Amino acid sequence: MAHDSSAASAPEPTLSVLVYSDDRLVRQQVRQALGRRPAADLPALEYVECATEPAVIRQVDGGGFDLLILDGEATPAGGMGVCRQLKDEVYRCPPTLVLVGRPQDAWLATWSRADGVVGHPIDAVALATTAAALLRRRVSVSPTS
Repeated sequence: MAHDSSAASAPEPTLSVLVYSDDRLVRQQVRQALGRRPAADLPALEYVECATEPAVIRQVDGGGFDLLILDGEATPAGGMGVCRQLKDEVYRCPPTLVLVGRPQDAWLATWSRADGVVGHPIDAVALATTAAALLRRRVSVSPTS
């Protein structure tokens, strides 16, 4: 019986998630809430963390992200403003989830054209559920190789 070594050496598919917050604890909470996989039916996640707006713009301009998670409470550039800018300027901008400080801020997330909204303090179940839904949509519309 022949052994197919190419199947064993093929890398596991992953999804790339950018997490933006000026607060490293928020970035850590997001990573912990989502873990390696937010849902069993999705590939593993790889994270890129950004603490500044210029870093986010540079990373997103480079492409390759499946989900952006932006902290609406970040300073000096809040995630909602960054989201709006990315949606206006990036062709086929990846799905974007914005973390808002108050439930009343959900309308601002709509203005920013966010694809999903989760409140602070971060609810791990709500974040994983929302992120998984956005990632599933992304995976289902990705071109096949």
